Amino acid sequence: MTFSGNRYLLLAFLTVIVWSATFICTKILLTAFSPIEILLYRFFLAYILMFAVYPRVHKPESLKTEAMIFFAGLSGGTLYFLCENFALNFSLASNVALIVATAPILTAVCAHFFLKNEKLTRFTVLGGVIAFIGVALVIFNGKFVLNLNPLGDILALLSSVSWAVYSILIKKLDSRYSFYYITRKIFFWTLVTVLPFLFIFPVRFDFSPLLDWKITVNLLILSVFASCGAYVAWNKVISVFGATRANNFIYFIPLLTLIESAIILSEPLTFYALLGAVFIVGGVYITGRKKVERETVS
Repeated sequence: MTFSGNRYLLLAFLTVIVWSATFICTKILLTAFSPIEILLYRFFLAYILMFAVYPRVHKPESLKTEAMIFFAGLSGGTLYFLCENFALNFSLASNVALIVATAPILTAVCAHFFLKNEKLTRFTVLGGVIAFIGVALVIFNGKFVLNLNPLGDILALLSSVSWAVYSILIKKLDSRYSFYYITRKIFFWTLVTVLPFLFIFPVRFDFSPLLDWKITVNLLILSVFASCGAYVAWNKVISVFGATRANNFIYFIPLLTLIESAIILSEPLTFYALLGAVFIVGGVYITGRKKVERETVS
């Protein structure tokens, strides 16, 4: 792998490390704000910060490009987070985490049909299944409880589908402008498309919880690192590695979250989680093998 490839590999790992911590941040913020309030405040602050980083305004390139950016904001911002957050109100957290972890598999399937150079290979399927088993072991962590709830599980699946759609759109997006500008516009359309939901789920606009430094710090982590930094980095990773290979790194998020929870929240880390880690690493390695790219699934 070239130096450039190693650089983007490191960028991918740093991004999933940041995103793995967002579950803990969100858990803390939910003590003060509703799910839709967190979404609104997070992306509003992220948009302002991205405008400060890249204040230039450009003319729209084409109707097609603008439409793709609009749907990227809708799928990768509004729908993804709303479906995931509200799924947690109806289903077990383990169910939601497991279903959302199907995003790399769904992305690989979508990429097979909508992206020219990302065909589904036998090793992609095998590696995806192995990594998914690893994710299941990590999420359940020795306590195998699966309590199905149709509404919650469907919302979690829609969240996973939304991220797959977002990944395909970013890979297909052909723009001459920087990723900073594109990411800022994605945040803008996320804010616009979340507005209709405010009539269903009113926002209190009570900022008194921000007087608590823990609440403020966690909101800043979501806005600065998990949104501004991570979205720009991830969009670059997708453009270099492709939607399928990039999203394979998402398999590491439940494992990293569990490790962080064990350190920060003193939650248990069992043999099953360690076994799951082996499956995840092995699955991602198998999926990423290049020499079998020409062997597509018939």
